[in-house]
Amino acid sequence: MCWNWARIEQLHELPNLLHLLATRSGGLLNLAELSRASGLQQTTLKRYFVLLETLFLVHRLQPWDRNAGKRLVKTPKLYLPDSGLLSHLVGLDDSRLAAAPGLPGGLVESWVLGELLRHLAFSDRGLTLWHYRTQAGQEVDFVLENRQGELTGIEVKASATLGAHDFKGLRHLQETEPERFRCGYVLYAGQEVIPFGSGLWAVPLAMWCAALR
Repeated sequence: MCWNWARIEQLHELPNLLHLLATRSGGLLNLAELSRASGLQQTTLKRYFVLLETLFLVHRLQPWDRNAGKRLVKTPKLYLPDSGLLSHLVGLDDSRLAAAPGLPGGLVESWVLGELLRHLAFSDRGLTLWHYRTQAGQEVDFVLENRQGELTGIEVKASATLGAHDFKGLRHLQETEPERFRCGYVLYAGQEVIPFGSGLWAVPLAMWCAALR
């Protein structure tokens, strides 16, 4: 893709914008709020955002909906898929991470997204990646959909312990789309694979990452 650099009037604003995006990685993309925080007009902000997407520095994850047309109008989530760059921008170095009681949830979620994107780039299964969110606030971090419309849900938890409440988003998707839903996983920082009901599993992050490679 050839980018028209003449459309970018204030390149010196990009580092500040990238830092703002890093602090919001894993959250819903709100261009109006970003425009206020960055001091950039929305027209300029949208051009910057497309540039950062073209450079694979940010990723816009679209929402899943049974109605494909609605996917285009619902709110996407924003990610910085490079967890090393994300850590640098938010000031997380080795010493701070070692001193913390656990890994930041947003960092782990962004890392999982990066792994999924790399996997899908080489997969021949025709999978697409989405997030799931209802108006009532039920959420699943990632939803994989195959060519047959079958769904696999993935929730990410930085904690080493889990409970039934950590599966509420996956259960909602399972109950809402029983014919499409195949299985759901909560990736967590523990050591054991644990069943949490029909088609629902807790899987250690380390084991899941090894399975992808």
